[in-house]
Amino acid sequence: MVMKRIIPCLDVKDGRVVKGVNFLNLVDNGDPVELAAKYDAEGADELVFLDITAGIEKRDTAVRMVAAVARQVFIPFTVGGGIRTAADAEALLMAGCDKVAINSAAVRRPELITELASRFGSQCVVLAVDVRTSKEGTFVVVDAGRTVTPWRMRDWLKEAQERGAGEVLLTSMDRDGTGQGYDLDGLRSASVGLRIPLIASGGFGCARHAVEALQAGADAVLVAGAFHTGGLTVGTLKEQLAREGVEVRTC
Repeated sequence: MVMKRIIPCLDVKDGRVVKGVNFLNLVDNGDPVELAAKYDAEGADELVFLDITAGIEKRDTAVRMVAAVARQVFIPFTVGGGIRTAADAEALLMAGCDKVAINSAAVRRPELITELASRFGSQCVVLAVDVRTSKEGTFVVVDAGRTVTPWRMRDWLKEAQERGAGEVLLTSMDRDGTGQGYDLDGLRSASVGLRIPLIASGGFGCARHAVEALQAGADAVLVAGAFHTGGLTVGTLKEQLAREGVEVRTC
């Protein structure tokens, strides 16, 4: 049986880890390298870093952070934010990360998925998908949730999978930072026809939420604020999941 993964997520702004609600009202949560080492020691399966203010002028800063993290951790980690070309991805991969996450740039130019998968392998390409749900359906949003696109979630996931994405990181913008649980209906819908791993993101508040997300079709759960504030450790969450019958890697 494939083990379910627990993945701390570190949203990075100006070299610091931050967390907010629905991507707003960001609060400083610490140094990314120090937190990465802490989560590695606690037994995290992987890490995800999302540079929420990435831009061309900040690319060197991101590369330096990746190199520093790679010297401290021994688990796979993904980096996303501002990756628009194969050269952007290569710089981060060469600095030491294992995967790159692409989001808005892929929506605007889906060929980017194919280019990265062909050059680096699908296993390196994580498609980060932010969605919002309304009475019209669930649609992909970009620009940190500010722009609603014409793409319906399931259509975009099918397109990305066919183009070579190796994994999907699905974030419910409506649930992000609320602690009210993952969007289970969205996860069930997303998992239909998806042959690549699905990571649930947005809404974690307690272990029961993680169990529900994994039962709804997710292969892994992303957790941010609950870990950063010190109220929960990776090890404690894994113990709680194991008691619920979830197969997780233990130290």
